[in-house]
Amino acid sequence: MKLSKLGVWAAMDAFTAEEAKAFARRVESWGYGALWFPEATGRNSFVQAAWLLANTSRLIIATGIANIYARDPVATAAAQKALNEQSGGRFLLGLGVSHIPLVEGFRGQRYGKPVETMRGYLAGMKKAHYTAPPPPEPPSTVIAALGPKMLALSAEAADGAHPYNVTPEHTAEARRILGAGRLLCPEQKVLAETDPVAARAKGRASLAIYLSLPNYLNNWRRLGFTDADFADGGSDRLVDAMVAWGDEAAIRARLQAHWDAGADHVCIQAVGGGEDRFPKPDEDLLKRLAPGA
Repeated sequence: MKLSKLGVWAAMDAFTAEEAKAFARRVESWGYGALWFPEATGRNSFVQAAWLLANTSRLIIATGIANIYARDPVATAAAQKALNEQSGGRFLLGLGVSHIPLVEGFRGQRYGKPVETMRGYLAGMKKAHYTAPPPPEPPSTVIAALGPKMLALSAEAADGAHPYNVTPEHTAEARRILGAGRLLCPEQKVLAETDPVAARAKGRASLAIYLSLPNYLNNWRRLGFTDADFADGGSDRLVDAMVAWGDEAAIRARLQAHWDAGADHVCIQAVGGGEDRFPKPDEDLLKRLAPGA
């Protein structure tokens, strides 16, 4: 799998199936290397991936992330191999431990120790027996890793990491821990807004759900943020660090900072507007930031 430098991250549950198909084809036509999407309370991520792979021809489809509590390691290993075999190697598996509210509250399961649980899950995938035709090459797995222990596991037992809600400084530290030869694919929110008040208001809206999740709060603390940065919807400092807003040059400078820090591939989440729970991405911004644009 040859993953190019720039991809798109989008909450695909905002789209109907037909809309998702059309959007994926537009992303492919704009020259992006991959389309990433999450798994929470909507579509099964592998069902979503199968639909997108069947309706594109070159685009890598990546889960960002598939929740390990949604299925056992054998089912995940089988899906990963089948989707790669069916698509000619265009499926990239991103795995994550999700969050306590989505595991214990939504699924009614016990949330285990993150690194220990992920380590056992990856071992179970490796041992899984699979009797269907194999994919054209061994499939790749990246882990939703934020802290140093999960990043170290990404280097030891997977093909790399997919950090979310991070800064270029985190990317540099992640590359140091991963070492050479492992994929590093951070997500970066981008927002086409030059007015600071409007930009920060939209940025806070996009971050609201994450301010209630300990995994992100703990990582932000490691990056030097404090409880004061999490109050009242997030400080200007936190919003500015998580959301690259401004003109096109300012946004491109943030992407370059991730590449300079060691990222192989940056997936951009183009913050849209509207009052929907899952707003659709700003496609005009995606077109302007597309490779070769």
